This record gives sequence, C-alpha cells and structure tokens, in this order.
Amino acid sequence: MREIETYMFKYYLLSILLIVKSVYAMPKISVTHQRNANGFAEVQVANNTQEKLICYIAIDGQKLFFTLVGLARSNWHTATDKRYNHRNFSIWCDYISLYPQYNK
Repeated sequence: MREIETYMFKYYLLSILLIVKSVYAMPKISVTHQRNANGFAEVQVANNTQEKLICYIAIDGQKLFFTLVGLARSNWHTATDKRYNHRNFSIWCDYISLYPQYNK
C-alpha cells in the first residue's frame, strides 16, 4: 500500500510541475480595450517581455498579423461595426522564434 501512495505522490508532483511550466511558457502580454470618439471598439496589445512576439487580432473572421518588439505596444486596432465590443476580439501572441516563417 505504501508503494502505491509513493507512486501517486510522484505522479501528482510531476503533473503539477508540468502545469506550472506550461503557464510560464506563454509570453506576458496585456490587452487594453476602449471605445474611440466615434463609438467603435478598439484594442491595443502590449508586450511585457523583452522578446519579439508575433501576434494577431481577429474580429469577425478577419485576422491581422503583426510583430511586437520587446516592451512595446501595438497600434490601436478598431472594429468595423459599432455593435462589436471587447468580447468579439480574439487576441493571440507567441514568441516569434517559434515561427521562423514570420521572422524576416
């Protein structure tokens, strides 16, 4: 019985370590939402790492790819319809070193 408990403890410990490692693997970004003077939803992405990132902002099926250098902010990206809000934006960023096709 003691052998099973030791095995289970090691399994849980390994699982926790893998989860914690995956959390730290994603780049640290912050996203700012607002409405402009005309009432359209806007979004801006900030790179909080010193690494270069590849990002996209998608709304209504349209994806806009761009790169962000370390500790920089993107331009404001505006929706095309006033009915859109912050929940309609999809934002993704990852390290550009993992995507050599975008590193030019």
